[in-house]
Amino acid sequence: MFQSLGCFLESWEFEAAATQKLLSNLTDESLKQEVTSQNWNLGRIAWHTVAAIRIITSNTNLKFEAPDEDYPVPTTAQIIEDSYHQASNAFIQALKEQWTERTLQEPIEFLGQQIPNGSLLLFLLQHQCHHRGQMTILMRMAGLTVPGIYGPSKEEWAKFGMKAPEM
Repeated sequence: MFQSLGCFLESWEFEAAATQKLLSNLTDESLKQEVTSQNWNLGRIAWHTVAAIRIITSNTNLKFEAPDEDYPVPTTAQIIEDSYHQASNAFIQALKEQWTERTLQEPIEFLGQQIPNGSLLLFLLQHQCHHRGQMTILMRMAGLTVPGIYGPSKEEWAKFGMKAPEM
């Protein structure tokens, strides 16, 4: 649970930049990549990650403009990338203007239970990380380069003058 807005905003800045990095590597064709027809494809997961910012915070008193429906999925990667940028920025601005440290302690109904807003923010961060992991697998399957998030990706080791780990 986050106890201060400053700590959350610092974490969100890093995680949102990582998500933006992934989304900027998507192509229109890659949005159709799937594991099976019974699972969400890459585009659906990417768009859900955009819309989830508003969906997850919808029971709070935060007011900001962002997509709040994760279906239908846009047909271009650029719309998804731009929408994430807009939603993330609007969300951060709303937090800075509308919440205080005390707001983090206030309880909210979420998925059938009462949790503090600070826990909701942690859930939002972890939810985004979860879907980024799914996206990286589908990006590899689609033949896209996956940027490093918490360390170099396979393609990035050379930038650091190092040999990639053995397969």
